[in-house]
Amino acid sequence: MAEIVVIGAGLSGTLMAYELLPQLRKDDRISVISQGAVYHFVPSNPWVAIGWRKRGEIEIDLADIMKRKGVRLLTQGAKRVHPTENRVELGDGTSIDYDYLVVATGPELAFDEIPGLGPQGHTQSICHVDHASHAKDAFEKLAANPGPVVIGAVQGASCFGPAYEFLFILETELRRRKLRDRVPMTFVTSEPYIGHLGLDGVGDTKGLLESEMREKHIKWITNARVASVSPGMMSVEEFAENGTVHKAHDLPFAYSMMLPAFRGVEAVRGIDKLTNPRGFVLVDKHQRNPAFPNVFAVGVCVAIAPVGATPVPVGVPKTGFMIESMVTATAMNIGALLRGQAPTAVPTWNAICLADFGDSGVAFLAQPQIPPRNVNWSSKGEWVHYAKVAFEKYFLRKMRRGESEPFYERFVLDKLNINKIKEVRTGT
Repeated sequence: MAEIVVIGAGLSGTLMAYELLPQLRKDDRISVISQGAVYHFVPSNPWVAIGWRKRGEIEIDLADIMKRKGVRLLTQGAKRVHPTENRVELGDGTSIDYDYLVVATGPELAFDEIPGLGPQGHTQSICHVDHASHAKDAFEKLAANPGPVVIGAVQGASCFGPAYEFLFILETELRRRKLRDRVPMTFVTSEPYIGHLGLDGVGDTKGLLESEMREKHIKWITNARVASVSPGMMSVEEFAENGTVHKAHDLPFAYSMMLPAFRGVEAVRGIDKLTNPRGFVLVDKHQRNPAFPNVFAVGVCVAIAPVGATPVPVGVPKTGFMIESMVTATAMNIGALLRGQAPTAVPTWNAICLADFGDSGVAFLAQPQIPPRNVNWSSKGEWVHYAKVAFEKYFLRKMRRGESEPFYERFVLDKLNINKIKEVRTGT
């Protein structure tokens, strides 16, 4: 009998448990450690933040689902991993031993690295449904008393798509409420150019997103380092290509949503040979830690080097499609080890993204995610908005049933058929 422990019950951790089940032998067991029993669909948070969704519509109670599938759910949370002892210390002081461990925690949000940043400071966040609900309350205050808005992602951020999404969704809602003319908007990002996305762009994301901003009268500042945030004011340093401060900006705001930098969670951060200096888990091509071969990692908690040097630090995103490929490969590799075989599965690390803009959107496909690529495609249109809505319904319905499948691949590639879209675009 083998005890397989998964830390985290977000997208990567939940799918990890589901995909491990077919790999188990008769007496093997899976335990999932989470902070509570409720899963929420993070890509819907921008909609929650302006009232297009209620939080209950995007939440799933995992307790019954995990029980039906024969997965033990431990909701105390993980306090500390002890890889030399093959043990995870839980939040209530108890411990669980493991034969194989999968770290799927997602990130810790590093609001504290910038004075005044975050829901406990003076800006909003859409990284968690709690934050999105708080952001909705703040948005209603903005609607009652319109003023300048600052949206973006700070230095070290590795998740830029939701910042663009929220920027344009907010702009759409302001137009619907006939308030847009009273709300100047500025996008502030650590990216070296609009549409970089931590990926050095995908297709013409630079041109598509810049065009959208010009059309919507949104100003932007790139190569931006947020120095501090005080009530109603953000201090921003704009860097030149040589790494020196080119210009300083004091940006007044009545409302601001800024995505923070990520770091590894406390349960693994600072463990020698397991994580890098930011606390992200080091893995090889099989998603396996080189120093502790019975420890794997999937999702946002995985260490990935930036695509290149930039004047302001920019991280690499881990999209849903990429996470799914990590999960599938890890499940297959643990299954091989349970049967005395060597791990051979390697994730694809491709990127597919549907970025909703409220009444339009941008989609992109990068194969592989890190350039140079075999496929480097992006497109803009109203169809992206409807595709994102349809995918949300599709995903939540499947998850509530406890069904596991490569959601992004099956939905986006099969239902939308990216290959057909490319054929139309190229005329082939």
